[in-house]
Amino acid sequence: MEVTPLSIILVKSDSKGDRLLFRYPFNVFNGTQFQTSVAPARKTPYSIVHNGDDVLQNAPPIVSNICFDQLYGISDDVLATLFAVKSELCNQKFELKVNDVRFVSHPTLVKVDGGEDQKNTSYFRINIVFALHAQASYSIVKCYYELSKRIGVALLYEERRVAYLSNEMKQMVACMDEATAAVQEHDQTGSGNNNAFDTILKDCTLAQFIKTIYHDLCTTGLLNVTLNDSVTLSFCLPQKAYQFHKKGVVVEPEAIDRCLHALKPYHGMLLLVDPSELLDCVPPSGARMLLQLIEAYNPLKSLQNMASDADLLIENVYQLVGHLVYWAKATIIYPLCETNVYVIAPDAQLNIHSNLPDKFATKFPGMSLFEVISDFSLPTSIGHLTTPLQHPARQGRLAQMVLWMLQNHLLMQLHTYVQFIAAYDDEEDSSGSCRSLDKIIQNGTAPEQPAQPKINVCSSLPATSSQPLAVPINRKHSLSEELFPDSLTLASTTSNTRPSSASHRSNRTTTSSTDNDESIASMEDEDKIKRLLSAFDECDRRAILKIPAASNPDDLALMVRLWQAGYFKGEHHLEEIMYFENLRRSQLLQLVDKFRDVLTIYETEDPAIASLYTVPQ
Repeated sequence: MEVTPLSIILVKSDSKGDRLLFRYPFNVFNGTQFQTSVAPARKTPYSIVHNGDDVLQNAPPIVSNICFDQLYGISDDVLATLFAVKSELCNQKFELKVNDVRFVSHPTLVKVDGGEDQKNTSYFRINIVFALHAQASYSIVKCYYELSKRIGVALLYEERRVAYLSNEMKQMVACMDEATAAVQEHDQTGSGNNNAFDTILKDCTLAQFIKTIYHDLCTTGLLNVTLNDSVTLSFCLPQKAYQFHKKGVVVEPEAIDRCLHALKPYHGMLLLVDPSELLDCVPPSGARMLLQLIEAYNPLKSLQNMASDADLLIENVYQLVGHLVYWAKATIIYPLCETNVYVIAPDAQLNIHSNLPDKFATKFPGMSLFEVISDFSLPTSIGHLTTPLQHPARQGRLAQMVLWMLQNHLLMQLHTYVQFIAAYDDEEDSSGSCRSLDKIIQNGTAPEQPAQPKINVCSSLPATSSQPLAVPINRKHSLSEELFPDSLTLASTTSNTRPSSASHRSNRTTTSSTDNDESIASMEDEDKIKRLLSAFDECDRRAILKIPAASNPDDLALMVRLWQAGYFKGEHHLEEIMYFENLRRSQLLQLVDKFRDVLTIYETEDPAIASLYTVPQ
C-alpha cells in the first residue's frame, strides 16, 4: 500500500478570483513518458498481444492521473476551480476523487482585519490539498486530513500575528504574473507555470515549507518543520514511519492505540533509535520530562520502576512512551529477564537480500546472526541459553544481542496464558449426579451408606436436613472422609470401654480434648472448602474434587480467587497475574501444576503488542 502523497497543492480564493499559487512537485511529463509508464509490459517476447477483437473491445479506456508516483494530466486551472471552495465548505473535511487520485484537505477561512474601519474587513479562503492514491485506506486519508488542518491553523496564526500569509500570497501572484507576461511576450507555450514555480520556490518561504513537508513525508513520514521561524509543526505518519525500521510493515494508528490502551506498569520500553534523536518528536513543553525519562531508561526496568527513578508520575510516563511509540522511536516489551521466552518472528527478514546479517556482524564482531538466532527456532528462554558458570560479560553480550534482534523485529516474545477447563469423565456426567453433589455441598451431611471400598461423590443420594453440620464426635464417618479420604481426616470416635481407674479417666479427658480441637480445626477447613467450591457449578466442582490439591484450603483458596478475578480465561499471561496479584512466578507455576487437571497453559504472543509488527496479508 502506497502511503506517500502524489502532490501538495496550494489554492487561494478571494474577491479577485481563484488561483493555484503553488504545487509540488511541479514537473510535467510529456505524452510519450506517460504512455510508457502506464502501458502494460509484456512478460515474455512470446506473449500474445490482444488486438481488441474480444468482448471487452467496447470497454471504456482506463484513465490514470498518476505518472511516476506524481500527479499528471490535470491542469492548474482545473485544480484551482476544483479546490476554490465556498465559505460554507471551510473549516471541515473536503474530499474529492478523480479517476485514480483522491484529494483530501481542510479549507481554512481567513479574516483580514481592516483596522478601525470595519468596512475594510475582508475574507479569503486558503486550501492545502494532498493528492493521494485513490485506494488509500481510511486511516491514511484521516492522517492527511489532520495534517492539512494543522497547516491551516499554523498559517492562520501567522496571518493574525504578522500578516505572513497575505505577504506570501502577493509574492507568489507577482511571480506568476511575471512568468505569464514573459511567455506571452516571446509567444512561448507550455513552460510558463514551471518557470513561475521555480521562482516561487526560490523566493517564497511558504513554498519551501511545502517542499520540505513533501520530501519528509516521502522519506521518513516524520515532520518537524518551522513556519516563518515562529511556529513548529510536528507530525507523524505512522504508516510510513514504521517502514523505516522494517520495510513492508504498515502499522495503522488503530493498532498503536490498542497497544497503548493495553499499556500496564509492568511493561517496559525499548528504544529503536539513538536517544539524541528523541527530542525532535517531542514539543518543547515535554522536553524536560523526556530528558528525565531518558536518564532513567533501561530495557531491564519496568515503566513503574523508570517512573520512580525519574521522579515522574506513571501517567506522564505513559504519555511520553505512547508518543515515542506513535513516532516509531520506541516499542513496548516486557523487561528483559531470564524467564522471558522468545521465538523467531514469523515475518523476520532473514532472506539472502537482507542487510541485517552485515549490520549484526558490525555490531557484534565475530558473531553470526544466523548462528545466534538459530537458538530461537523453537520457543526458548534466555535462562536456557546461559549457565551460572558463564562469565557475566558473556551473559551481558547475549542480552545485548537479544535486544538488537528485538529492535529489528527478528524475535517475538511469547507469554504463558492459563485456561480453566474442567476435565471429567463422560460416563459420570449425568444430571442426577450433579444434583446430588449440590445437595451434599448445601446440606452439609451425607446419608448413611453401606460399607464400600470407595465412596462415589456423585452417586445419587437422598437429601438430608439442612441443619448445620455438627462436630462428628460420635459418628463413624464424616463428610471429609467421604469426599477427601486421602487428605482430610477427623478425630477418632471415643472408646466404648469404660475406664477402670482415675489415671485412665484423666488420660481419657486429655485425649478427648485434643481430639475435639483437631476435629474443630478440621471442620473449619471443611467448611472453608465447601464455601470455596460453591463458586463453581456442579460439574466443575466434581472435576475439582478429584484433584488431591483441592483438599488444601490454602491452595484451593488461591485458585478460586484467581478464577473469580477472571485470570483463567486465557486472556491474561503470567506476568500480568504476578503484578496485579503480588505473586511470584514459582507460586503460580506450582498452583498450575497442582491443578493441572483443570488448568491448561499455552504460550503465545501478546496480541496488543504483536499487532505492531505483523505484516497485513
